Amino acid sequence: MDIAAARAKEQPKTTRLGIAGWMLFDWAAQPFFTVITTFIFAPYFVSRLTTDHAAGQALWGYTLAVSGIFIAVLSPVLGAIADATGPRKPWIAFFAAIKVFSLAMLWFAVPGSPLIYPAIFLALATVAAEFSIVFNDSMMPRLVDEKEVGRISNIAWGLGYLGGMIVLITVVALLAGNPATGKTALGLDPLFGLDPAKGEDARITGPISALWYLVFILPMFLFTPDAGKATMSLGKATARGLGELRGTLRELRERAGILRFLIARMIFQDGVNGLLALGGTFAAGMFGWQTMELGLYGIILNVVAIGGGL
Repeated sequence: MDIAAARAKEQPKTTRLGIAGWMLFDWAAQPFFTVITTFIFAPYFVSRLTTDHAAGQALWGYTLAVSGIFIAVLSPVLGAIADATGPRKPWIAFFAAIKVFSLAMLWFAVPGSPLIYPAIFLALATVAAEFSIVFNDSMMPRLVDEKEVGRISNIAWGLGYLGGMIVLITVVALLAGNPATGKTALGLDPLFGLDPAKGEDARITGPISALWYLVFILPMFLFTPDAGKATMSLGKATARGLGELRGTLRELRERAGILRFLIARMIFQDGVNGLLALGGTFAAGMFGWQTMELGLYGIILNVVAIGGGL
């Protein structure tokens, strides 16, 4: 019996609490993409870590490119392995440890320090984040009926944007001081005595995103059921997973419509990701936007994204 048939035959379902735990994964994961790779830390990386904005922009682009190559090549393989090995949570925990550590290290990216170190940690966090999503997504077919997959996953997507926006609002309202006045958007002194001149308002987003992720993935580990114990070794699962992947690719050649759809979606999603990943850095480099302006820009976009997801 192949993997897909075995999974369909099991049809294990879960409680609402289990589904809520799975949905909170998006809530936990999204602030990384919102405040780190898009609106706060990425523009800081380009415009304030170095006086050469062009070099910063180039290194940021290379960091995304290298991360994207690893993700594109290995995600299908890991997805196939996920189907073969059974439990997903150990994989998610492994990549979560890498992500949390890498994000925490961004606090040390002070202005004037070498760009290569935050670039490495950003690449590690990006790869770990995307690989965690692969294993989390692969849990969904076991949790709900097929007709509910679209509704549940899109609600989770909308919740993710909401979580990212809450963190973004917190940064703008309570942590990011205006360089001219030293006050936040609410006219307050930044919490914890953060100094915008030292980039602390942007650097703090690394530890905040790490802590947010660590706390809000716990319900998934505690309440969402995982697949049973592994029935084969990692080596055998890898070989079987690669075999499943090769079979899928061969089948695609006979289904031209699906192949065209996947290619079109890849190009579309790459364009969207490019706008999100480079929009903030462009605004910081071209218009000189600081953390507060970028945060307000991000809040507006996230309001639209929440509605779109729902």
